Amino acid sequence: MEFSIQYLSFFVVEIDPQKDSRSYDHYQTMDEELFERSALSHFLEGELKRIVKRKAQSHPNHAQAPTKIGQFVTEGEHPLDSNPNYALFQRALLAATIDDFKKESVAFVETYLSTSAVRGGVFLVCQAKPKKYFDDPFLFLLKCDFQDDIAVLSDATTLLKKVERAITTKNMKSIQYPYMIEEGMLEHDKVKIHQTSHARYFEDFLPFVEYGDPMPEVIKTQVHSMVQDHVNEVYSSNSNEKQEMEERLESWSISETRELQEQLNHHQVVEATAAITAHIPDSKTTIKLGDVVVKFPLEVYGTNVHLAKLNDRYVLVVDAEQVTFDKHASPIEFLKPDHLEAVIQRMQQDDE
Repeated sequence: MEFSIQYLSFFVVEIDPQKDSRSYDHYQTMDEELFERSALSHFLEGELKRIVKRKAQSHPNHAQAPTKIGQFVTEGEHPLDSNPNYALFQRALLAATIDDFKKESVAFVETYLSTSAVRGGVFLVCQAKPKKYFDDPFLFLLKCDFQDDIAVLSDATTLLKKVERAITTKNMKSIQYPYMIEEGMLEHDKVKIHQTSHARYFEDFLPFVEYGDPMPEVIKTQVHSMVQDHVNEVYSSNSNEKQEMEERLESWSISETRELQEQLNHHQVVEATAAITAHIPDSKTTIKLGDVVVKFPLEVYGTNVHLAKLNDRYVLVVDAEQVTFDKHASPIEFLKPDHLEAVIQRMQQDDE
């Protein structure tokens, strides 16, 4: 998806840690004609397309995911425009004159200067429209940090010349508004942010935007709720057994490494995993048995993956129509497998 720039404001942010000072210079605000004639048109060529194509999840796989989807927060029945961040994005998105767009762009850069993660560099605010298919405007906020120790070829005498305050689109931070689920389908209550730094540039920058919990936290919360319901059903109120189980559940929820709790039967676990995968189809889990680590989609537990006990030891049974191997060769690739009953009998003999 290619874009045409309607308006663009160019700012340079200056940070002096020694003086604890923060400032910005407004270099220029351009309309479409001025932008096309400027060097920025080549600098940003294809960049907006890459930002829009970049994949993001409402619930990322981990908290440090560089690309996230944020949602504007509202209180109770208050409308979206009661959210200060949303109202600012809307004003900039719909600005119809170069002066109006500059005014809203200044509000963005001043907000950025007030954040704890502020860094020096170039701050761009763009209003753009797709060149094909539909005519809805987009707003892009781009942040290019200054690059240290950049050198370019000079002439035969000096060879190299150091470039002060160089910028590059590599590792550029960005905000896209509105969020596009797929081409032509927009969600105006959401933004997409991209930040490759751990500084959390735009999470601090947008205090009235919230982000979905990482997928592992979502699943843990659901499991906690299911087991709590089980405890409430099985144990009487105020009993010692219930108190003990709730303490174990609390310890489980905060532990980094967790052991098998042996509280629910097979059918209860299958029902619980089905409830989770109905909302999160691609959820996965990892089980470690001794030194062996097995990762699999949660939805196959109870059908293709089974956890059992053999005497006092744990056994993981996995069934499949095909077995493949990675690039590291081993004799196992030439195994003619025994029947499961023979394997279990062998395991029982080894355990005696």
